[in-house]
Formats: sequence, C-alpha cells, structure tokens
Amino acid sequence: MTDALKRLSEEGVAIWLDDLSRKRITSGNLAELIDQQHVVGVTTNPSIFQKAISQGDGYDQQLSDLAARKVTVEEAIRMITTADVRDAADILRPVFDATGGQDGRVSIEVDPRLAHNTKATVAEAKQLAWLVDRPNALIKIPATKAGLPAITETIGRGISVNVTLIFSLERYREVMDAYLAGLEKAQAAGLDLSKIHSVASFFVSRVDTEIDKRLDALGTPEAKAARGKAGVANARLAYQAYEEVFSSDRWSPLENAGANKQRALWASTGVKDPAYKDTLYVDELVAPNTVNTMPEATLFATEDHGGIRGNAVAGTYEQARAELDAVEKLGISYDDVVQLLEDEGVEKFEASWNDLLKSTEAELQRLAPSEG
Repeated sequence: MTDALKRLSEEGVAIWLDDLSRKRITSGNLAELIDQQHVVGVTTNPSIFQKAISQGDGYDQQLSDLAARKVTVEEAIRMITTADVRDAADILRPVFDATGGQDGRVSIEVDPRLAHNTKATVAEAKQLAWLVDRPNALIKIPATKAGLPAITETIGRGISVNVTLIFSLERYREVMDAYLAGLEKAQAAGLDLSKIHSVASFFVSRVDTEIDKRLDALGTPEAKAARGKAGVANARLAYQAYEEVFSSDRWSPLENAGANKQRALWASTGVKDPAYKDTLYVDELVAPNTVNTMPEATLFATEDHGGIRGNAVAGTYEQARAELDAVEKLGISYDDVVQLLEDEGVEKFEASWNDLLKSTEAELQRLAPSEG
C-alpha cells in the first residue's frame, strides 16, 4: 500500500466515494473508509440505489413496514433512500464539522424524470432537503437547460446543491453563473452565504468513451494518437474556467460576504477502457480545491498504485486545448458529443429510476402482509 490517498488529500483533492448502500452503513464499512482511506464524502445516484435495493436483504425490514402501511412505490423509494442518506450524513458529521461544512457531504438526487421541469425540480429539492434534514446533505440537480434556473432558485433558498451531469465547458460556465445568481438571490434574502455550499460534477470517462468510439471508427494513425486524451483535457479546461470565474469581479463581493467557491467535482472517474491505467482520472486531475468521487475499485487502485505527483492541472491548458482541437480537426464535433452525453446521462438515470420503481414494487408485493 502507498500513501497515495493521503498525498491526494494533502494536494487539496477531497476524496468522495461514489456509492452507498445500507450494508455499507450498518457493517461499519463507510466509517472504516473514512478512517482509513481518507474518504470525506459520499455521492449517490438512481443507479447506485437501484443496485443497492435489488441486492441482498438489507432493506427487508423497512420494506415490510412500508408494505404494511400500503405506501405508494414512489413514497417507499423516498423513505428508503433518504434513510440511507441521513444515516451516512450522521456518520460523516464529524468531517463536516471539522472542515467547516466543506466536506462530510452526502448527495441525493432529485427524481431524474423531472430533469426538464424547472418548477418540479425546485419543489423536489425543497422536499428532499426537508426529508433528509441534515446540514451536510447536498441535493443533486442535473445541469440541463431546465436545471440551470432550478439551481439558482434552490441555492437562493439556502439549500446546498451538487450540480450533476456536466459534460461541456459552455454548460459548466452556465452552471457557475447559475450558482453565483443563486448566491446573489440568497444574499438579497438576508441568508448567511457561508452556510451554502455547492459542487459542480464534471464527468470525465464518458467523454473518452464516446470520442474514442468515434476515433476508432476513423481508424487513421492520427485518430489512434488522439485516443484517451479528451476526457482529461476537457476537465482541465473546466478547471481553467473555474479559476477564471472564482477570481472575477462578480465573485469578489460574494466572497467578502462569506460565500464558498463552488468546487469542481470530477465524476465518472472509473476507467472504462482496460488499455488505460485504472487511476488515470485521479492521477491526471490533481488540483487544489477539487473533489474526486470514485467508485470503490478506483479508490483502492489509487491507494495501491496511484501516481500522485502534485498539481497535475497547472500549466496544461494550452496542451489541453490543442488535444480537443485535434479531435475536432478529425471531424468529430465536440458540441455533438457533449450534447449526446447529457441526453444519454438523463436517459440512463431515468431508466435506473424506472428499474428502481419496478424492483421496489416487487419487493413491496413480496413482503405485503396477508389480509385478515
């Protein structure tokens, strides 16, 4: 084992686990990861909950109680997922207190079927914040066009937000703008800005997966040479945008009023292509004041053989721009790729949510008490 995770933390990267289940909570595993693997936060999504609830019997007692009460399947899912998030938030509370609210965070996503409905997303965010009722919860809102005003409105109400499914540099700038507008709204309402936190989840590996597929179809030496570079380049340019926005004239008065920078969070950091090093999206994206949310396999791979060599982003912007330009020159449209990935991301979460509805409904029926 190396001290790679400790080194990563010392470089200013918050290590969050991209997974949650009741078994992880009740077995003491989450507490162990916090204690030994420097984990300081947890992210969830509909796919994670669908997998957790469909495996094992960890939810049987609660499902049995919910079945006896004859709750709807939607209500059952909310009761189950918010219970897990509450318990995880309690386990992470000492981290939250020690870091002044920056870490020790647990994210829970709004119903992905609402991704294109601003008003419903805001209503759901308020409901989730009320149901979880923990200061260290983050409500996840997708960075769709309809999600942007929902982010502003939710932040403006003093609710901390994890903005998810960001693929494009243009959309990322819009997300930061939505966050600043939310802070301005909160300030006008007399809220304490120091209590509002946000991360912007910028997806990495899916960019390489889609672009590599198109490069492979071209099959030229130039296309082969461009493989596996776009995901990291895209994320590095996102960090450049972060540095610009959070040193701007618009940011200064908010910072003076106690506001927190919206940290860039590297999401989708599990490597999909076995040709690449399994810690690629950790090693190459080390930068101060960022978050890397890792699947468990990536976490342990980093601990075992991560190549943490200090800030891996500073001084790379020109090269990153050249790498994205090289892909564009081969006839692969960046705008087309990132829009496809956003659309697919929403669709995948919707599909997982529908699978979650089906499997939970089946469990409620299985555990329903016999009449009489």
